[in-house]
Amino acid sequence: MTPTIKDVAAHAGFSIATVSRAINAPHTVNPVTLEKVRQSIDALNFRPSPLGRQLRGERTRLIGVILPTIANPVFAECLQGIDELAAAHGYRLMLMTTQYDAERERHAIETLREQRVEGLILTVADADTHPLLDDLDRAGLLYVLMHNDTVRRPSVSVDNRLAAHDGVRMLIAHGHRRILMLAGTLAASDRARLRHLGYAQAMQQAGLTPAPALEIDFNADELAPSVLAHLTNGPNRPTALFCSNDLLAMVVMRGLRRARLQIPTDMSILGFDGLAMGELLQPPLASICAPNREIGCAAWKRLMARIDGTYTDASLALTLPHALREGATIAAISNTSEAPRIRSMQPLV
Repeated sequence: MTPTIKDVAAHAGFSIATVSRAINAPHTVNPVTLEKVRQSIDALNFRPSPLGRQLRGERTRLIGVILPTIANPVFAECLQGIDELAAAHGYRLMLMTTQYDAERERHAIETLREQRVEGLILTVADADTHPLLDDLDRAGLLYVLMHNDTVRRPSVSVDNRLAAHDGVRMLIAHGHRRILMLAGTLAASDRARLRHLGYAQAMQQAGLTPAPALEIDFNADELAPSVLAHLTNGPNRPTALFCSNDLLAMVVMRGLRRARLQIPTDMSILGFDGLAMGELLQPPLASICAPNREIGCAAWKRLMARIDGTYTDASLALTLPHALREGATIAAISNTSEAPRIRSMQPLV
């Protein structure tokens, strides 16, 4: 027979009300009492019913997390920070991914609202002009954005424009003048747009002409032949590439190697995210580092403060510091030198 909360109360020697508080609001229960209740729960293998608590209008202690993907480790690192704090505070997470698709974002938000989540931590395509976030504001469902760099909504991020600016200035300081930025579709990412603004500002400050971002499919495992030809052909090809995220930089490095280019001798590469796996590459990837796990932790703390009514920060946005990791994918070149000669354009078999 499945044990009930009444059985737990009898086993622990407390009232049903006390056991209920120990399950749903443990911070309100004496630690000694709480431990006895937990021992009885374990002894009886009792499992509280989330559905029953929802039907009674009690707290679900469920937080929704909406991410574009978990294939990109940057979001997995954020999720790790959230999960660690959720487990420590007795919350459960419900994760959904969207691939930056507006319809999937809508479905994810509607699904999580139906599950009566107490709040949301999410990353969306465009935070400033997102109608679904406007709906959440009207409905009163609390949320905090991760990586969306906006001052209009509750958010935790780095300053994407400034971070990109600093990274491109590092390339310029190494003598590079023909620097091209690679990104996914700019319309699908407010972060990529801000990073391109930072790239353009750094180029202009150095008296250089910024180029439009080369937009490619960032979900692809390989560079298209036309993209590879654009990067490697002609006397005015770029000597350095600024990739809008580390995963894209890794794909680019793979493509260049197959075209028999050496990194950084023939082409310098700079990524963005600071993924730990980038340091395991050969050569180790230079990157603009964001504190991804800390972004997840900070988003969790901000959401909990909003839910508990203890949020006192006058600013909606929290900006965490970025750092530059030089790595070994950047080589210094002479300002007057021509682009390194490409030995072979035949792809490796």
